[in-house]
Amino acid sequence: MAIKVGIVGYGFSTKCFHLPYILPNPDLEVYAFLQRAAPPVDASQMPRWGHCTIDFPKAKHYMTADEFFADESIELVIVCTHIHEEFIEKALLAGKHVAVEKPFVTSSAEADRLIALAKEKGKILTVFHNRRFDSDFLTLEHLVKQGALGDVLEAEIHFDYPSPNWIAGWTGKEYHAGEGMLFALGTHTIDQALHLFGRPASVTAFLRSNRGVDSEVDDTFTVILQYSGEQKNLLVTIKTAIVTHMKDQLRFFVRGSRGTYLKFGTCPQESQAIAAPGKPATSPDYGLEPERIWGTLTTTTEFDPACQKFDEASRTYIGKYPSTRGWYRGYYENLSAALLGKEEVYVKPDTARDGLRIIELARESHEQGRTVAWS
Repeated sequence: MAIKVGIVGYGFSTKCFHLPYILPNPDLEVYAFLQRAAPPVDASQMPRWGHCTIDFPKAKHYMTADEFFADESIELVIVCTHIHEEFIEKALLAGKHVAVEKPFVTSSAEADRLIALAKEKGKILTVFHNRRFDSDFLTLEHLVKQGALGDVLEAEIHFDYPSPNWIAGWTGKEYHAGEGMLFALGTHTIDQALHLFGRPASVTAFLRSNRGVDSEVDDTFTVILQYSGEQKNLLVTIKTAIVTHMKDQLRFFVRGSRGTYLKFGTCPQESQAIAAPGKPATSPDYGLEPERIWGTLTTTTEFDPACQKFDEASRTYIGKYPSTRGWYRGYYENLSAALLGKEEVYVKPDTARDGLRIIELARESHEQGRTVAWS
């Protein structure tokens, strides 16, 4: 029997970041939706991203949270709305497992409370950090694990997005928790840093507003993570900029004791999903990067003879290293396996909580103009 899934929300997040990767999974059944809009009488009443009763006529449609969470058949709730805390708590109290869109919640304290509630109820709580399954990040993770770079000493992780149209509504001048680019794109890159390198010893941050509005709400940031112990020589820089006129944006520049990985261009999965919202991600080319944007691997030892040539001048092996296929489906493959008791859940809420703490420390560092120790 497939796991019955109830989805909260039926907008961009649901149709472009979740359904394409849920639908191909035979262990998951799209069973119900919480969509407050009534079924359309005619096309003029259709919500922007459509209506669940049209796209999924066999699924249950609930218009109120009380009715949705009272359905005992729902086993896994996926929260795809802007507000997360209320729905996470309702789901856990109703005895359901929960997957929630990033950035989880708006504070590390609230994250701690909900993590404790999930443990009390014996339910899985996980955050949709799909960017761990980007083609370029999977490639970098492989190179690090296989020792192609040696001991990583410095890493720049970028998610630059020139002139994003979705920040047009960021007109407020005063900052409130949950606002800004750190909570938007930064959540992804902070998670990638935590996944590869763990908790830092300190955080230093520089937050800016480059969108032409004098505001405390950041749209551009630089966060520097410093480490201790065996990683005392490691420095990780996480950046997002909205003024960056490049065809292929810089994604990774990672330097280690044995090699360097330089990567421009982004994983195609997001654009592929937006082109076909709500459709299963099953095409043969899904998540495959064009060779033009494969990263360049340079190492002092021959790592992969098939794609590297020896350069006499630098005494290094250099070549375009093939990008691993991007696989957002892997998030739900792991989650369904965890729910069936076959695997451990891959994206743990504790890591997402640490990401929120880094954002809080980054804000503190920026406001006080100093490096802040991890606490």
